[in-house]
Amino acid sequence: RSSVRVLCGSNWSLVLQGQWMLEFYAPWCPACQQIEATWESFAKESQRLGITVGKVDVTQEPGLSGRFFVTTLPTIYHANDGVFRRYRGSRTLEDLQGYILERKWEAVEPVAGWKSPSSIMMHGMAGLFHFSGWIRQIHNYLTGTLGVHVWISYAIFILATLLVGLLLGL
Repeated sequence: RSSVRVLCGSNWSLVLQGQWMLEFYAPWCPACQQIEATWESFAKESQRLGITVGKVDVTQEPGLSGRFFVTTLPTIYHANDGVFRRYRGSRTLEDLQGYILERKWEAVEPVAGWKSPSSIMMHGMAGLFHFSGWIRQIHNYLTGTLGVHVWISYAIFILATLLVGLLLGL
């Protein structure tokens, strides 16, 4: 049984309390696969270190990857009572443990308030990522299920965008 806590859109706010190390990964990502065993070992030491170790699958949770503004994989964050810092150190077990034990995270600049995952700005960003996923599903339905040509699907989205713009302009 894994010691890594799986986070999703409904329980992500758990990281606002206590001390966490959180990895954003994708199952297809070679770099993510490379540190998987290290992350599991790190999680097994989490109780001794006084932290919780979590992970987020960005393919399943686009809203969370938007909220944390994840642009590279894997991305690791340290959270301490809702204050977030991006971990940019080595991904060895010793360095991850040292980051916590030696409190190296205190020397790292926290994520700016407006870019904090709990801010209203990042809440909106999460919504945009959800919306883009919804658009992708509609496109896949049109092209895959209904057999509509890809360019016709694009034309539908272009017309919808123009109509929404006209309505908002009025």
